[in-house]
Amino acid sequence: MLFYSGQNSPRLTYILDLISNEIFNEPFILISDKEAFISYAGTKLNYSDERLSGNEFFIKPHGLLFEKDIHQQQINRIDFLGKPAFFETSGDYPFDVFAASFFLVSRYEEYLHFQPDKYGRYPHQDSLAFRENFLDFPLINYWLEDFKTTLRQKFPDIIFRMKDFKFIPTYDIDIAYSYKYKGLKRNLGGFFMSTFKGQWLNLLDRWDVLFNKKKDPFDSYEWLDSLHLYCRTRAYYFFLLAKKQIGVDKNISPEKPELQSLIAYHALGYTVGIHPSWQSGDEEAILMEEVDELEKIIRTPVKYSRQHYIRMILPHTYRKLINVGIEKEFSMGYGTTNGFRASIASSFYWYDLKAEKKTGLMLFPFCFMDSNSFYQNKSRPKEAFTELMDYYRKIKQINGLMVTTWHNNFFGTDPMFAGWKEVYEVFLKDQIYWDM
Repeated sequence: MLFYSGQNSPRLTYILDLISNEIFNEPFILISDKEAFISYAGTKLNYSDERLSGNEFFIKPHGLLFEKDIHQQQINRIDFLGKPAFFETSGDYPFDVFAASFFLVSRYEEYLHFQPDKYGRYPHQDSLAFRENFLDFPLINYWLEDFKTTLRQKFPDIIFRMKDFKFIPTYDIDIAYSYKYKGLKRNLGGFFMSTFKGQWLNLLDRWDVLFNKKKDPFDSYEWLDSLHLYCRTRAYYFFLLAKKQIGVDKNISPEKPELQSLIAYHALGYTVGIHPSWQSGDEEAILMEEVDELEKIIRTPVKYSRQHYIRMILPHTYRKLINVGIEKEFSMGYGTTNGFRASIASSFYWYDLKAEKKTGLMLFPFCFMDSNSFYQNKSRPKEAFTELMDYYRKIKQINGLMVTTWHNNFFGTDPMFAGWKEVYEVFLKDQIYWDM
């Protein structure tokens, strides 16, 4: 499709690439020659301040894509075919779908002033998606489905891209084992705390695990292997490799042969990435050390990443990851609630809004994380299953990408997480039959 604009910008080029990749097999052909556009007889879209011909699709720009700064935007919601929209304009479409999509997918609002949560993160309550009640569905994908329908009404012969639904299960290994391989000091501390609090069952459980009388309660790896094999699913594992076990960095030491062996084993059959420690968020040198350590274990460059506790501040976090060689990133979601942080269920390249340029970092947004349901929403397993299925149906409807985030401790034998293992098994196994 020929796309006319009297002016160009990195923002416009970026969003045209993203949208054309979502709905067309070929990119928009961007031109600024008015006469050539008017004389063109094929499908064409005019993105300017005035209509140029009778056989065009016309959208008057909102202006965001041609700005060169970052400032508070005036957002006035409109209802469009039962869905929220904004940046209302004139022409053959009621709002500027290009500017609105860019605002959401670039995470424009996260570059503005905000009050961080207790972990220093952008709070989901500040987002437009939360305030306007569309956090729980991929609004951009819905817009583009409607946009395709409207374009087809204008150009009946237009050909759109055929897409398939994709599902990627991912796992964060924050704490590989509950008791094993943590060393004498940490286990003695555990024995003391259980005794002090009168948690006699925990004390006996730790004793039985350390003396190999039972399996560690967080050891769910063989079970996950069997499930993946049955479901023919290729999973992604992200390992925390903090050298110092402090604060929320509680995994066993990466110097332990047992953790190295666990990682090397998973690298043989799965995609393995780094789960940058909390400490690495303050020092890029620590991040580099952790990436180097993982590369030594898996004997291949580390290209995949997801932030521990979803500790992410734009643009700094992504820039650091690019500097250490990360190419595919899985942190685009919230650590406080489930939903679509960027309002899209598709992978996309990150746009560095401060530098005003498209980067080579591919983002894979997740919509569901077990810990959000369990700790934040206080959901029971059946309620979490209902939430999972809701996301599944919404993403399947637009043939999008569904990424889920899990932790190994939810699938072990810890009674705190009873029922979660069964919920996940039903979800993963039933998906095979839903997709047949």
